[in-house]
Amino acid sequence: MAKKVVKLWYDPEGDYLEVTFEQKEGYFRETESDQVMEKVDQEGNILGFSVLKVSKLRNKPLEVAL
Repeated sequence: MAKKVVKLWYDPEGDYLEVTFEQKEGYFRETESDQVMEKVDQEGNILGFSVLKVSKLRNKPLEVAL
């Protein structure tokens, strides 16, 4: 069974985290949180997500359905 590779990228200047499950063409769309965007392909399959203002998550976790 092949292992899946997850890519994490953090930009400290922008306080931005991006997590990618698959390297595939897609686009970001809004979620119920103004802090989180999900990346999906043309069929709506989730390819990853991004989180803005990551440093603000120190006091409590952020929970979002993708």
